[in-house]
Amino acid sequence: MTKPTTPAQTTLLRDLLVCVALAAIYFVGGKLGLRLASINPSATAVWAPTGIALAAFLLLGNRFWPGIFLGAFLTNVTTAGSLITSVCIAGGNTLEGLLGSYLVNRFAGGSQMLDRARDVFRFTLLAGLVSTTVSPTIGVTSLVVAGFAAWTSYWAIWLTWWLGDTVGALVVAPAILAWSKGGRITMKRQKALEGAALLLYLFLTGHVVFGTYFALDVKSYPLDFLCVPFLIWAAVRFGPRKSTAAVLVLSAVATWGTLSGGGPFVRETQNESLLLLQAFMGVMSVMTLTLAAVVAERRQAEQKVTMLATTDPLTGLANYRKLTDDLEREIQRSDRTGRPFSLLLLDVDSLKQINDTHGHPAGSRALCRVAATLRLFSRTIDTAARYGGDEFALILPEARATMARDVGKRICERLRSDPERPAVGVSVGCAEYPRNGTTFNELLRIADGAMYTMKGNQRLNTAVTPHR
Repeated sequence: MTKPTTPAQTTLLRDLLVCVALAAIYFVGGKLGLRLASINPSATAVWAPTGIALAAFLLLGNRFWPGIFLGAFLTNVTTAGSLITSVCIAGGNTLEGLLGSYLVNRFAGGSQMLDRARDVFRFTLLAGLVSTTVSPTIGVTSLVVAGFAAWTSYWAIWLTWWLGDTVGALVVAPAILAWSKGGRITMKRQKALEGAALLLYLFLTGHVVFGTYFALDVKSYPLDFLCVPFLIWAAVRFGPRKSTAAVLVLSAVATWGTLSGGGPFVRETQNESLLLLQAFMGVMSVMTLTLAAVVAERRQAEQKVTMLATTDPLTGLANYRKLTDDLEREIQRSDRTGRPFSLLLLDVDSLKQINDTHGHPAGSRALCRVAATLRLFSRTIDTAARYGGDEFALILPEARATMARDVGKRICERLRSDPERPAVGVSVGCAEYPRNGTTFNELLRIADGAMYTMKGNQRLNTAVTPHR
């Protein structure tokens, strides 16, 4: 009889599969990069695996280092060098990723580093400039010691290796981190069309700057600055996530064009051309991601200010300002469409008695319980608000008074059945637009009168009810 797999065995198998997948991805990226190696078979100015390894450690954790090591080893052992140099290079690549992830997690916000400008700067310094010195130092030294490179070429190879790793970290890793975040990509049609236009214009501009479609005497003009406005456009309008996509598109077009002999960075040798291009792309990536983070921070601050200005701090419902704005907006909408809406006003019964008997914390808790009940019976199009100290309001778009009163009854019944003590009850009044009023003040007056009529009836019923 086969024994069932334990959770530990399942986790081990899953980790093993992830390591194999990482090794395969790293191997494919590494072999593509090494096809552009010219100064040494093991050194290239285009090296996406650094970004892949860094993003993997930041997102998945350091325990998946065997996958990165295996991918790096297979990439190098099937390219050039010996078994020993391949092990050394793979160890350097893995250690570089581990060090970069540690520094980013410790000082730059981890996988959320794109959310703040200061974290983008720290990421650039720590993961793009500091940790990327590990792999070229170990790798080039092992190649020179083993006789696969000359000492006189040490710094030329080291610079090529380091710049390839740096740009891989600055261009590839942010894109993986940004697009690995959960959540669907939702955009209004107009914004989606704008995003498509941006990518199209950036693609076409990249071909104009780096393509080979022009005469030989103008194809190498320094037109790289033409790409900057489109990257600024992406950062300001679309945020960090889509900005990384814009940088990747430009990087792919620029690399293809430079290798084809077009663009402002073409020099006598392919390696020199790629070094200049990679330096340009590194700067463009840092500029774009920093600006996108600044804009995102500003938007978050504005949203926070707006929330504080329109939200009741105790209950989390809309406050009086938000209520009046939404009520006026609903009146205008109803005048355009001819569809009525209703307004409920609710007053907490005997809140002063609750405060006097059980204390003000219990009174605050009673208000929060009423607010939670309002949320429970509110649709997404409704507006629930704290109208005053112990008064609440609920705007019900496209609802007549009969439907609104049913909602009020369910709210009262829910509060009566609440086992939490002290018991909390509410009195409810309703007004329908335009039948009961055509202005903000008229609706409030009618609903307020109905609410106090209900409150008076409740007091009368309590007074005539005999005590046992």
